[in-house]
Amino acid sequence: MKMLPGIGVFGTGSVVRIIVPFLRAKGFVVVAIWGRTPASAQQVAKELSIPFYTSKVDEVLLRKDVDLIFVLCSPHLHAQISVKALGIGKHVLCDRPAGICQNDALKMVKASQYYPSLISIVNHSLRFLPAFTMMRKCLRDNYVGKRIDLCDVRIRISSLIDETEGYDWTCDERMGGGILTLVGSHVIDLLSFLTGLRATRVHGVIRTFESETARVQGIRRVTAPDFATFQLELGGPINDYNLLTGDRAPLLVTVQLMSSNQAGAFNQELVITGEAGALWVKGGDLHGRRNNAKEECLYLDVEDLENPTGNESLPRPYMKGLLKMVGALREAFQSVEDRRGWVKEPVADAATFQDGQYVQAVMEALRKSSRHMSWERVILADEEEQDLNNPLLTRAAAMLRHP
Repeated sequence: MKMLPGIGVFGTGSVVRIIVPFLRAKGFVVVAIWGRTPASAQQVAKELSIPFYTSKVDEVLLRKDVDLIFVLCSPHLHAQISVKALGIGKHVLCDRPAGICQNDALKMVKASQYYPSLISIVNHSLRFLPAFTMMRKCLRDNYVGKRIDLCDVRIRISSLIDETEGYDWTCDERMGGGILTLVGSHVIDLLSFLTGLRATRVHGVIRTFESETARVQGIRRVTAPDFATFQLELGGPINDYNLLTGDRAPLLVTVQLMSSNQAGAFNQELVITGEAGALWVKGGDLHGRRNNAKEECLYLDVEDLENPTGNESLPRPYMKGLLKMVGALREAFQSVEDRRGWVKEPVADAATFQDGQYVQAVMEALRKSSRHMSWERVILADEEEQDLNNPLLTRAAAMLRHP
């Protein structure tokens, strides 16, 4: 059996504790881990039996036995680590979002274009959830007709703030925290994956209702939003098919996202209606109904998901999608003899860094819309701004250095 590439992991959060055991189960070898402090890196390395740990980025990237990088740390480091890793010949899987702003994402895009022989994907794991891959196939087969009328998405989730860490990046919107960045980014990407269309105009309301927690209060305040509702107008094909026909108005999408300590159990529902019927995913199940016909179950999620860590911080659909993506990565590397060699087909549906930049552009437009209370155009940048004009990057870095 071919030896799979060695993996270096950046991050010590709950997702790392979930993904490392699964990587080993799939035959990967996790050889190094990076943490923000030596103590945090040592603790997780000991817990997960990872032989090497460090708080210095280059000490992981320059290891000869590391060929694939998992960037699962705070968003302000995503671009720095991903670009450097690609530059020295390492494959990269980066957690969502792609950086903290479109400028970060554009740096990642340019690096991936300069090194096209390397894997460079973003962890938008819902693309690999079986219910959504089946929904996409049904849409291509015109299950709801040749025209989609409306998409509606509603997600309720428990608090996204990591209470064990006290005040950290998950508490601050400018550092990548909040429901829009951590959950909305998945939704924005998923909609373009399902329909083959991208947002042209947006209108949104983004709010932070719970500004304090048991451990974050007094001089500190939570600014990461816990509520977002927005509308997207989708138009213009990005793939080889287009679900809109003729001169019809852009496809309208409505989304409501809420996170709270009082939110209760995780709930996610996505409904797509068209001229000939409807499709909807609730949890991990896909249902459909054609006009004048009975409801039918098109995919029932009966697969057991083992979670040896007992950690439930990542909702089941996102966890299952992430693990499916890891399985696809294994297939991509397993198909060739060279340890660093890979084939594209198993990961062809994964989100690219270009997709990550598009998601950032939509989120920027939504934040602007919420401030101005108006519809805003989605503008995809093609040139990098100077970092001095990028307050998100400088403030995020400063706050992590002086928490």
